[in-house]
Amino acid sequence: MKILVVDDEADVQPLFIQRFRKEIKSGEVELDFALSGEEAMAFLADHHSQVILILSDINMPGMSGLELLDNIRHTYEKPPPVVMMITAYGDDENYQRSMELGADDFLTKPLDFNNLKEKLKHLEQ
Repeated sequence: MKILVVDDEADVQPLFIQRFRKEIKSGEVELDFALSGEEAMAFLADHHSQVILILSDINMPGMSGLELLDNIRHTYEKPPPVVMMITAYGDDENYQRSMELGADDFLTKPLDFNNLKEKLKHLEQ
């Protein structure tokens, strides 16, 4: 499963690699990273058919996660990637807007990686 993690915080990358160490080593999961919405769209332009899941932070400079979600939903309709939004602010406004734009799930920081791994199992079925 190819996962694109989009977050402007550089420390997210080593955290995901550490938490998915076993899944990466076994080949179950392949992680790619983008530090901005713009970088994510550029990555998807070349790899959209391979990406199964996009995990995107909402609050980022430049293109926000919500703008990224909107762009993804209008650009990649078939097959649409699964998009889960992540925010440190579990507020209703961001949740509502994420759902309106077509997010598949909404996660809050700090991420519960056990919960995330359970969700991934359901995606594989």
